[in-house]
Formats: sequence, structure tokens, C-alpha cells
Amino acid sequence: MSLKNIDTSEKNVAVLEIAIDKDVFNEAVTKIFRKNAPKMTVPGFRKGKAPRSIIEKMYGKGVFYEDALNELIPNAVTEAIDESKVKSVSRPEIDVKSIDEDGVLFTAKVYTKPEAEIKKYKGLEATKTVITVTDEDINNEVERIRKRNARSIQVTDRAAKDGDDVIIDFEGFADGVPFEGGKAENHNLKLGSGQFIPGFEEQIIDKNIGESFDVNVTFPEEYQSEDLAGKAAVFKVTLHEIKYEELPELDDEFIKDISTDFDTVDEYKADVKKNLEQRNDRSAETALEEQLVDGLIANLAVDIPEIMIETETDNQVQDYAYRLQQQGIDMNLYMQYTNTNMNQMREQFKAGAERQVKTRLALEKIVELEKVEATEEDIDAEIEKISKAYTMEIEEVKEKIDINIIKEDIAIRKAVDLVRENAEVTTVEKTAEELRAENEQKIKDDTDEDEDVNDETEENNTENIQVEDVNGDSDDE
Repeated sequence: MSLKNIDTSEKNVAVLEIAIDKDVFNEAVTKIFRKNAPKMTVPGFRKGKAPRSIIEKMYGKGVFYEDALNELIPNAVTEAIDESKVKSVSRPEIDVKSIDEDGVLFTAKVYTKPEAEIKKYKGLEATKTVITVTDEDINNEVERIRKRNARSIQVTDRAAKDGDDVIIDFEGFADGVPFEGGKAENHNLKLGSGQFIPGFEEQIIDKNIGESFDVNVTFPEEYQSEDLAGKAAVFKVTLHEIKYEELPELDDEFIKDISTDFDTVDEYKADVKKNLEQRNDRSAETALEEQLVDGLIANLAVDIPEIMIETETDNQVQDYAYRLQQQGIDMNLYMQYTNTNMNQMREQFKAGAERQVKTRLALEKIVELEKVEATEEDIDAEIEKISKAYTMEIEEVKEKIDINIIKEDIAIRKAVDLVRENAEVTTVEKTAEELRAENEQKIKDDTDEDEDVNDETEENNTENIQVEDVNGDSDDE
């Protein structure tokens, strides 16, 4: 292989002119001939015994050329890209210019990594909002543990009440006719959970085991089934079982039962508080990092080839499909359930893909500017981490994973750390309730703003209509 020329006249594109000499090409053609000849039938010769010249005369001189090119071109392109130092971000588009006994001349067009400029990456301003852990948070977590260890108690001596778990049969009728999806047997329902339409669960309260009764309800006007929306219905219900959850007493004995590390409630609550604080801090750090990424992107100047965003979109869709598969869900079946197609799926991922590409380009530029490198200690630690995560021997990891990719990823993470360490971060503490109220207010403000824009647009449209009417009257006159 020899690299004849590089054309970079088009922005973010390199066209490599590559030659494969005749000896290399003829050797590849001979290899393909020997591989395929035993399967070829030529009149006058036993199967697989016809000479190459006869086969080429019968099927054409280039009968083995395509397979030979498929063997040679991938390596030739890789070598040419390495020699040219071109940073390719796409699969090559191949155009064969000439092919004969003297060899092959072809071009490989690739999109190249764009030159990025980042105006500012030190001193970015951001706010780290840490949710403070309240006594209520601790008690809620402890209550969750109690519920996880609750006992289910069968009721035999009283009627059903709010909060009970009941087993029921039911069948629904609208206008005296059973409707689809309105029947079930031995259905488990927690009273007060709101699983059923309004008014249903309340009418089971005070009913006894073995009792059959009618539940009269009206479907909501915006019910998912248009045939039932707003309609009155009667459910024939039979109550079979009543159960309730009995929570264990929150005392030192309970703590000893669920934990080998603590002996008292106070010790356990202190640990719960510490874990909640660590979780909240991790969440705050993640949100802070997202803010800093926003800052990097805002300071990034780059002309990104569309192919980079398309490729990252492909990667994210494939990753999502893999995660669905891990849950036993086929991607095509998922799209049927959600009434979407692949184009719509790709559109959903495209904004995130563009953000990911911009983030990577920004961080790679910082790596370049700051001369960030992975040390041998960094690489060894990363290989050991991969080894443990995938239960592989360290030497096996080194054989299967490109060390250069590991180096790049380590450098990128170091660039993230550099941005974080040099950021001007204001830390504020808020309770979960305060944060929730702020988010609700923000949503309300955004909604009001959208309504104002819509009202203004409607007024403008009305004015336009009035102008058109006036103009129309003038024309009539």
C-alpha cells in the first residue's frame, strides 16, 4: 500500500488517494481463486479443476477482483490513515478509480475530527445544591425498612378498612353489558392505594369476607377507553380475603435482627443519616458536573460534522436496545408497545447525542491544552478495575482492550477533575421539601410564560386576520 495524495480542501473532510501495488493485488486475487475455484463448474472440466485463465475467460477478467478488494482495502485504509495522521470520525467512503493487473488505485473519503476552540474552562461558575438530611428523612428511611420486614396478618374477625390488602373477584357492567378488561378473579388490591377508578375502593370498606355486593362508579371524562369515558358502571364484587401488614416494633431488638453492625436504634439512625448524606452529596456532585458541562458547551466553538452526531445517536440507540435486552425486552417489540418507529427513537436520542459529542470535544481540547496524560499507575489501576468488574485475568484484559483507548478515557476523566477543581462553586443547602417547592414554582412559571407567548401569538394572528379582512373589503370596493 502507498499513500499517493491527501485532499483536505473540503472542511472536516480528508480524501486519501491510495495505491495497492500489482504484486500485492495479484497475490490476493490468486488467494481468492484458490478459495473459490473448487466450488466453480466449467464445462469440459471436473468441478474445481478448471485453470484460472479458463475461469476468467468464462466469467470475466475481474471475477475475483471484488473479493480481493474486500480483503485488501480495510488494511490499506487503516495504514493510510495512520500514515497521514488524519483523525477520522467516520467509516471511509471508497471509490475505486482503476483496477487491473498493474494494481489498484482508489480513494477513501473520511470525515475528520473538527478543530475545536474553548474560550473558558477554568473559573466556571456553578451552584452545588446539597439536600440536607432531616429527621423526617431519617424516619422515612427507617419506616421503609420496617415495612420491608412487615408481617402479613390474615383478618377473620372484622370488616375491611382503609389500608387493608384484600382479595376480590369483580366484573364490571356499563348499560347492563360486561365490558372488556372489567373482569378479574382473586385480584389483590390495597384499599386506599388509588389503583382503581375513584369511588371503587371506598365501597369495599366495611364489607366482610364472603360478602358479594355492587360497587357503583362513574368513569372519569378523560378515561383511556373512549367507550367508557364519563359513563356510569356497576361492578359485581365478591370479597374473599382481608389482610393487613403488621410492622415490627422499632426497638433495639429489631435493629439486632436486621443488622450485625448495630445494637441500638440510635446507632442505626446515625448510620442511616450518614448514608443519606453521602447519597445526597453524590447526587449534588452529579448535578454540579452537569452544570459545568453546560458551561463548557457554552464556551465551545466548533463546526461538528453531522456524521459524528449520527454515529453517537446510533451508539446510544444500540446501548438502549442492549439494556432492554438485558430485561428480556426486544427492541422491535418495545417500539410496537410504545407506538414508535426507529426514526422517532433516533430523534429522541439525537439531542443527547449532540451534547455528548460536544462534551467529548471540549474535554479533548482541554486534554490537549493542559497536556493531560495517563500515568502508568493510572493505567494499571484501570486495568485492575476492569479485571475485577469482568472477572478476567489482567493479561487477558491487556490482550483484549486497546491501551490507547484506556489512556484517552483516563485523560478525559482527569480533564473533568481539572474543570471541577478550578470551578467557582457556591454550595447551598436545602431540604427536599424546599427543593420540591422551587421545582414546582419553576414549572408553573415556565407554563405561565408559555401561555403568555401563546396569547401573544394568538393576538398577533387576530390582528393579521383583521388586516386581511380590511384589505379584502377594500378590494371588493
